[in-house]
Amino acid sequence: MSRVPDAVTALKTATPPPPSGAAVVRRPRRVRALGLVISLAVLGAVMAASVLVGSREVEWGDVLSALGGQTEGFGPAAVATRIPRTLVAVLVGAALAVSGAVMQGVTRNPLADPGVLGINMGASLAVVTFIAFVGLSSATTQIWVAIGGAAVAAVFVYTVGSLGRGGATPLKLALAGAATSAALASFISAVVLPRADIGEAARAWLIGGVGGATFTALNQVLPFLLAGFVICLLSAKGLNSLALGDELAAGLGERVALTRGAAALGSVVLCGAATAVCGPIAFVGLVVPHACRLIVGVDHRGLVPFSAVVGAALLTGADVLGRIVARPSEIDVGIITALIGAPVFIWIVRRQKVRAL
Repeated sequence: MSRVPDAVTALKTATPPPPSGAAVVRRPRRVRALGLVISLAVLGAVMAASVLVGSREVEWGDVLSALGGQTEGFGPAAVATRIPRTLVAVLVGAALAVSGAVMQGVTRNPLADPGVLGINMGASLAVVTFIAFVGLSSATTQIWVAIGGAAVAAVFVYTVGSLGRGGATPLKLALAGAATSAALASFISAVVLPRADIGEAARAWLIGGVGGATFTALNQVLPFLLAGFVICLLSAKGLNSLALGDELAAGLGERVALTRGAAALGSVVLCGAATAVCGPIAFVGLVVPHACRLIVGVDHRGLVPFSAVVGAALLTGADVLGRIVARPSEIDVGIITALIGAPVFIWIVRRQKVRAL
């Protein structure tokens, strides 16, 4: 009889403890609902600030006049310019955040981000190259070119990061992305510097910003962003299965290759379309998903839409901050997000326990 307790004790000792993140896969509904309400309130507040704040503040009467179609006078004219800028910031911030969340789920890599992995630099190189040597006839063509460049860069980085023993580890992917991003930046400089006719505009675009947004650009990019959002939302359940590992996901009936390919496609479409409109903006897709996991957990069915709301609020707020700190000039939003995201990236790298999602 004494052997039974010993056997039970040995079994308990041999069974590994559950991962620390298993208990927070899905936060309580009350916590998630409260987080969503607060995030939506913050988003509404920064959108209002984006319309009201600039080189010169305007009043609510100017906003109502602009919404009514009046553009005479500084106030209504400024509001008419800031409304499309605000909407583009909201959509691009949501797109980059969702792209980062899905990319982290596809690669099971907490460091995955369109900027860190060099994907938006691939889109930028494709756009700059076509402008310099081919010429882009329309903004829609520019979006397609950017998506193609982002896809090529994503495949290249993942292939390089998968070489050797251990496959695509977070460290190898981060190193491959950093090296690829540096190389692509050099290629962009080689293309832009000899061309004085496109140099100034290209350099301004490469910083990343939403200052020149218009309703025309918004209408052209909106179908691509909506398609990317739909694909990512439909892939959310499959990403939960991939988090268990490819073998277990396949055992549960998940089509691993199809799920990973579809999710990656949605992520690349969002990143490429956002880059085509605003230039390369880094770290939004890295910071936002990690912050959202603290509130909603790691279930992608809640993480993806929640990341969209928080990403929209972050980029819009960063754009407002860039207008305030350097009045009457502006600091492009790409610089602000880099200042916010770089310390978060270092913090994630220094966390020894973070190896995969």
